Amino acid sequence: MSRELYWLSLTTLMTAVFWVPYILNRFMELGIMGTLQNDGATKKVRADWAARAAKAHQNAVENLVVFGVLVLIAQANGTSTSLTATAAMVYFFARLVHFVVYTAGIPGARTVAFLVGFGCQLAVGLTLLGVL
Repeated sequence: MSRELYWLSLTTLMTAVFWVPYILNRFMELGIMGTLQNDGATKKVRADWAARAAKAHQNAVENLVVFGVLVLIAQANGTSTSLTATAAMVYFFARLVHFVVYTAGIPGARTVAFLVGFGCQLAVGLTLLGVL
């Protein structure tokens, strides 16, 4: 497995578990049966951190689509450089930091973490286009 695919796999698994904190909060607020009811999704979350965690998870999924496709194109194309490998690793940590600081409500750090992840997307994409 290439380093890019390794880090993409870790990023995908991490993104897959980002829902756990805010669902546990829903269990605490509504109970298990209340959370499982169809109307549970329409009830406002009382904990601000849990609402931010849900938004951070949504953002992680949206960005994983872009980054994942770029890494898979690079793999299919046989493009693997130290830059693409480093970008894949840094992307993982940028998304982890983004989730944590978004959930904690630290806006400046959230923006920086997002921009670092976006830079990683650009690095892989521009490498594919032969610009880097």
